[in-house]
Amino acid sequence: MRPVVTTCSYCGVGCTLEVRTLRGRIVKVTSPPDAPANRGNLCVKGRFGHDYVTSPDRLTRPLVRRGDRRTGRLEPASWEEALDLVARRLASVRERYGPGAVAGFSSAKCTNEENYLFQKFLRAVIGTHNVDHCARLCHASSVVAMNLALGATAMTNSIGEIRDHADVILVTGSNTSENHPIVALEMKAAVARGARLILIDPREIELARFATVWLRQRPGTDVAVLSGLAHVIIRDGLWNREFVERFTEGFEELAAAVAHYTPQVVEALSGVPARDVEEAARLYATSPAAAIFWGMGISQHTTGTDNALALVNLALLCGQLGRPGTGLNPLRGQNNVQGAGDMGALPHVLPGYVPVTDAEGRRRFEALWGVRLPEAPGLTATEVTEAACDGRVRALYVMGENPALTDANLNHVRHCLEQLEFLVVQDIFLTETAAMADVVLPAWSWAEKDGTFTSTERRVQRVRRFLDPPGEARADWDILSDLARRLGSDWRYDSAEAIFEEIRRAVPAYAGITYARIEERGLQWPCPAEDHPGTPYLFAGGLPRGRGRFHPVGYLDPAELPDDEFPLILITGRVLYHWHGGVISRRSAGLNEIYPEALVELHPDDAARLGVHDGQMVRVRSRRGEVTAAARVTERSRPGSVFLTFHFAEAAANLLTNDALDPRARIPEFKVAAVAVEAVARSR
Repeated sequence: MRPVVTTCSYCGVGCTLEVRTLRGRIVKVTSPPDAPANRGNLCVKGRFGHDYVTSPDRLTRPLVRRGDRRTGRLEPASWEEALDLVARRLASVRERYGPGAVAGFSSAKCTNEENYLFQKFLRAVIGTHNVDHCARLCHASSVVAMNLALGATAMTNSIGEIRDHADVILVTGSNTSENHPIVALEMKAAVARGARLILIDPREIELARFATVWLRQRPGTDVAVLSGLAHVIIRDGLWNREFVERFTEGFEELAAAVAHYTPQVVEALSGVPARDVEEAARLYATSPAAAIFWGMGISQHTTGTDNALALVNLALLCGQLGRPGTGLNPLRGQNNVQGAGDMGALPHVLPGYVPVTDAEGRRRFEALWGVRLPEAPGLTATEVTEAACDGRVRALYVMGENPALTDANLNHVRHCLEQLEFLVVQDIFLTETAAMADVVLPAWSWAEKDGTFTSTERRVQRVRRFLDPPGEARADWDILSDLARRLGSDWRYDSAEAIFEEIRRAVPAYAGITYARIEERGLQWPCPAEDHPGTPYLFAGGLPRGRGRFHPVGYLDPAELPDDEFPLILITGRVLYHWHGGVISRRSAGLNEIYPEALVELHPDDAARLGVHDGQMVRVRSRRGEVTAAARVTERSRPGSVFLTFHFAEAAANLLTNDALDPRARIPEFKVAAVAVEAVARSR
């Protein structure tokens, strides 16, 4: 039984898999020891969690709603009927209200080739930049901050450098052991070698056991803590004077801004002892090679961009860039969220991060695609939801996303989706969003398609087909091409590789990458020519914008704070055994058996005050909704805070979360919401 070598479909690490099948089912998944990102290691999802592809819940035929939009039923239809209906309704909305009345959500679970075609469909066929994807909900603020300060939009260094080169590892806002287990293995190996770990996190996650210093801040006080580190570094003369003078601008403004954040002020704001702020600052600044890693605990705030800018300030201040074992490393959550951004599935940039407002860049794409493009940026995903409510957006095309479960303030989101004239969803399962659609198009899963993913470390790798698709399901790129032709565009792609060849012409950083070159091993962009070896770490020759820009930031309270009615702070996040909205991991029998239900994590002090015991059902309420789930009483959470996973539709955490937005990245504040908890009589 020869394995098929492909890339994992879960998180953004990009683990190499060797998949063996028998009679149409996966029977074994392993990884070669020389795999570039994972060295042969796999997490529980990567090794055992791919049986969702043969779930009996897979969509096998197109579905069309018969009757009224709210009361009618989704019934099987032919591809001819379904695609004709989609093309006719999209064209009708465009003709009556203009191209801006149509929007689309692309998918970080789909390949680069499919994301490229999806954004091209919205831009070149429909005529709008209203295209976005789930990066809006996870690392949009990291992308904005890094682009502002550095002119870069991705993790700067490679996963393999952690174990081999990093002397200090600063982890903040990332439960790496559960969200990116393979990266956590590398961190723990580095600590075993002698590296030191600085952890900044309000929860007692596993990495706390490996940390030299653990800063346990109050949720939402990240800017204060990070500004405190910068204060100590400048006050004690620990900053890298040569690097700052040669490669940065704005140092004086930063020094003035952080002067207020003495360790004592930081302790008062965040609860972190002043001595720990001092120790962490010295560790980071005096290390020969220090790397920063962060996750959605940094980005999913109304101050998410400020949080990420504060991290960039630290790296610039200490010159911890442009060398192995250093860098700024946002850990991307989905398998191809980096690639979806690279492919231009964002409303303000074309493929390769060319601003849509750049006339010269826009003309290049107009020549490549043979169309005129709008000059103004489109709407972000969170703005599209509001525009659906007030009638500016009338039709929405969703490929592989599930906003009716994954967006903040779900009751409001679902109400907005109900106001649309037309909703089409292309997916592998009947998700909560698909169940609201007028037309549902069944797509191939990762196991049934060819193409490429780009991992969090910018590594472009092959995805290979090893199973036949179920029923009448079709490849996403094939569906998009068919729709484009029905709307008058002469799209004639015959394979994923043919699309990738167009990507190479569109995105200079991908120009040197070919399917032949990544047949055995992926390449990291930028890779501008076919004789270029790829780029394991960025900025060896300087920063893209010339000089890195310090951005002074000041502490602001979260949008919602606890009060008498809602006295606790809710934090949402992932667990080891599940992923994203649970659509695929909950259809993996083994994963679902190990972790079958949502749990509400409560500190023992809060549990005692509320009269709640471990395992008891509790109701969690916010100003936006309520959920009921079992309590887990544990000291992992700080007193005064509650943790709830977002994988379970029956206890959807996003019924509670706050949809207040970061003003620049337009990302919601998933990580801080005021809630109340009470025991309920109902048993589990």
